[in-house]
Amino acid sequence: MFTIKQSVKSLGALSVLAASTFSFSGPAAAAPLPAGWTCTANCGTLGADGVVTASPEGGTYGYVSTNGGVSDSGIGLGSETNGSQARTGLFSANAGDDLEFYFNYVTSDGGGFADYAWVKLLDSALSEVALLFTARTTPGGDTVPGFDMPALADGVVLDPASTPIIGGGPAWSPLGGSSGGCWSTGCGYTGWIGMTYEIAAAGSYYLEFGVVNWSDTAFDSGLAFDGILVGGVAIDPDNGIPEPASLALLGIGLAGLGAMRRRKTT
Repeated sequence: MFTIKQSVKSLGALSVLAASTFSFSGPAAAAPLPAGWTCTANCGTLGADGVVTASPEGGTYGYVSTNGGVSDSGIGLGSETNGSQARTGLFSANAGDDLEFYFNYVTSDGGGFADYAWVKLLDSALSEVALLFTARTTPGGDTVPGFDMPALADGVVLDPASTPIIGGGPAWSPLGGSSGGCWSTGCGYTGWIGMTYEIAAAGSYYLEFGVVNWSDTAFDSGLAFDGILVGGVAIDPDNGIPEPASLALLGIGLAGLGAMRRRKTT
């Protein structure tokens, strides 16, 4: 199956490249993630491009893609081949803070090749605190949450709660030569999906975003992300990560504003 699929990709490379060329006339060029973030393999920031519109907040968004990825075991399901990961800088949160973000899964793979993406909340020692989001290529049914993957953390709310793929060969430049292509069925994109999760304990955390190919390295997949808020403070990929002290000061300022509003209404 792997050999046949690779041959099909090679035979269709020129047509996929042509489709990509026409689909990406004039988008903003991709840029690196800002200072404070880390990237393994293919990550960056980008504006509206192909099937991925500007995020619900507008402007640029972050992404990871398996195109040009390195050896990656993903979340350890087995049969993962290569992929990419991005991680925020360390940020602080209080117990009860809402963590919010938007995601859009894009895949040119299909059939039995179940590429997938995930998002984790990690503690300061890089241990998993919560699995917040999964998406996985499937020929039918919901792409989000990902099938045959671990359950999301208790308290995770997705909007919409489940999402089928918007079918077709997705044109999106982070997919490289796979842009506009499709292997079998299940290719496409989800559109922007919202996620909200209440952080249980005060502490310092990272967010990790990842995507991997499954069973082979042909026909790539990716994940766009944006609109990241922690307790109402933005840590988006287009504006870096506030220092923990800055987050704390901003939180105090917001609390003070809230107290002023309460006094004015009493």
